[in-house]
Amino acid sequence: MEAVMKVAAGSGNVELREIAEPAPGPGEALVEVSAAGICGTDLHIYHDEFRCSPPVVLGHEVAGRVVALGPGAAGVLEGDRVTSETYFSTCSRCRYCRAGQSNLCPERRSIGSAIDGGFARHLVVPARNLHRLPDNVSDKAGALTEPLACVAHALLGKPAIRAGDVVAIAGPGAIGLLAGQVARAAGATVVMLGTAADQERLALARRLGASHTVVVDEQDPQELLAGLTVEGHGADVVIECSGAGPAATQLLTLARRRGRYLQVGLFGKPVALDFDQVCYRELEVSGSNASTSESWLRALRLLGEGLVDAESVISHSYSLGEWREAFDDFESKRGVKLLLVPGRAKAPAVAPASN
Repeated sequence: MEAVMKVAAGSGNVELREIAEPAPGPGEALVEVSAAGICGTDLHIYHDEFRCSPPVVLGHEVAGRVVALGPGAAGVLEGDRVTSETYFSTCSRCRYCRAGQSNLCPERRSIGSAIDGGFARHLVVPARNLHRLPDNVSDKAGALTEPLACVAHALLGKPAIRAGDVVAIAGPGAIGLLAGQVARAAGATVVMLGTAADQERLALARRLGASHTVVVDEQDPQELLAGLTVEGHGADVVIECSGAGPAATQLLTLARRRGRYLQVGLFGKPVALDFDQVCYRELEVSGSNASTSESWLRALRLLGEGLVDAESVISHSYSLGEWREAFDDFESKRGVKLLLVPGRAKAPAVAPASN
């Protein structure tokens, strides 16, 4: 079968290769992949900015159909439409695993980085990782369960959002758009921040429930937030979803005193921040790493109950053979959420016009 793989360490070194079809072992399921989302982590792996174990098939945001079960596999049936949690294995012994925080396990091995992932026709995962998709959620939308689970863990796991909060979110990409919907579902007023290059994404944020959007190149969001908040003190919660240092710096000045700063985006490299603002404002600062099993259940409920519209976040689909174009489009911020669809045929080359 064809698979998009990181074949060696170093920047680049991603190829479309022909590899053997996998088979499920004990307790495992073979999933025919219907759709797999391209994530910022995949780009970080491409640029050698995120740890992985090549050669490895990329892709950790997946949905598909169970086509075979290994001995002892339980919880799903052949033919079920499913999405999969990403941790292929954890140690089950450390303090984090014992506390239900397997996302922090030092020995965590995830699909798409340590174990072959979903940028291929078939994927093998532990059957215990699979969740049936609600009937009203399409396969393509189901592939966004993983990023939505990450957002649910970040915003609702602690929780960071309270009803009535004014929330400023930097970065109207897929994660930011999902975060805006989750914050709105939690009862917050959402202000989405983006740059001049994000005009279409900001328009989509408004359609998906953001009360206000701001192009930060053209308008200082401080005045808007002052008008929305008690005595003009600023946002109750600021959420960094862009992975951009300047956005993080700005958010530190937009949070009210004793407000909350939440880092969700990955920078991929060290950045300089004015952390004196944390002291001056007595900010509560926290980060969020991936997802937990509980956040997957929250994500599936949000999708199933229609509180989050994942379908509208998807802008483009590509075949496996078009992976390079897809990565280039993702990095250039063309579209919003981009999917690889293994069963999709590569678009035929356009023949030159005859004279």
